[in-house]
Amino acid sequence: MNSKTYIQLDDTYSAHIYHPLDVVIEKAEGVWVYDVDGNKYLDCLSAYSAVNQGHCHPAIIKAAIKQMGKVTLTSRAFRNDQMGPFVQELCEMTGYEMALPMNSGAEAVETAVKAVRKWGYNIKGIPHNQAEIIVCEGNFHGRTTTIIGFSSQEQYKHDFGPYDGGFVMIPYGDTEALEAAITPNTAGFLFEPIQGEGGVVLPPDGYLKEAAAICTRHNVLLVADEIQTGLGRTGKLFAHEHEGIRPDVIIIGKALSGGFYPVSAVLTDKPVLGLFQPGDHGSTFGGNPLGSAIARAALTVIKEEKLVERSRELGAYFKGRLQRIESDHIKEIRGKGLFIGMELNTEARPFCEALQDRGILCKETHSTVIRFAPPLVITKEEIDWAVDHVEAVLS
Repeated sequence: MNSKTYIQLDDTYSAHIYHPLDVVIEKAEGVWVYDVDGNKYLDCLSAYSAVNQGHCHPAIIKAAIKQMGKVTLTSRAFRNDQMGPFVQELCEMTGYEMALPMNSGAEAVETAVKAVRKWGYNIKGIPHNQAEIIVCEGNFHGRTTTIIGFSSQEQYKHDFGPYDGGFVMIPYGDTEALEAAITPNTAGFLFEPIQGEGGVVLPPDGYLKEAAAICTRHNVLLVADEIQTGLGRTGKLFAHEHEGIRPDVIIIGKALSGGFYPVSAVLTDKPVLGLFQPGDHGSTFGGNPLGSAIARAALTVIKEEKLVERSRELGAYFKGRLQRIESDHIKEIRGKGLFIGMELNTEARPFCEALQDRGILCKETHSTVIRFAPPLVITKEEIDWAVDHVEAVLS
């Protein structure tokens, strides 16, 4: 079948919840993907940063196949020989005392919300059912009904109410608003170090450090959603490290499995996750042996191939080359590491479609921003090739 046939099948039988570019991918390797018609494309989205290690990394494939031949799922009714080593390696790599593995990023955010509330009632002494969590305008933390209830994007919420309470929204990057919003019932402050879906939006310099100090002063948990920005994407293992802070809770996912399998986790210390008792939370697939084995291999690739360092070096190069493009369409280039947003003064979709025709896959976000987030294994030569086409399209 050709692309047209596959697209017709999708449009006929699948709910229309996405607006994808009309490319039908059938295989991928490294930074390159191939469609069913034999065309080759440079992937500049990395499945929303889930494929930091590159598509179909051979070491992760090997780990997945080996584990699939042994056992894939036990549920948490029993223990398995992969989850314990996985959470140990994850904690040792990140410096946290405990980790709770889940599956999707949204599921990890939900887990963090429960953990923060439980801490608020049991440790801070907030009256029951009155805990508040502060969030930011422009946030994107997932699509569950709890999470969309504190989204500032009306489309995410429309026709899906009623929504859960307990969330207070403030402007992103505004520490005065953060301090003013804190009350005796505030349990946590949930934020993205860089707002990815919001358009690769960076807060002002010093914002994270000041926010951390405010939360410490008021006994509020600082909760960083690093699902998209974590594990090397911004040139640090975690984006919050650019300001030298240590959040009380970190939420991770996406690249935790290198794109092979849904794996996410909440990282924190014993005073928070240690409050959970059997029956308080759970997941049939969370921490399963297959996902754990894959995640262990994915973390090893990040370390052994120095992907954090690659992202820092090549991200600066990529951003610098994009900034030298002369075009009336470009309003701003921003980002850290290989997480770059090009904001235009016009709709971005036509430019993404034009880039697709030239063999480059990227996607618009918030209508006027093109996000460039290739796998961290990209080379300088591949960046040069891509930027030449970007320049041609924008000129």
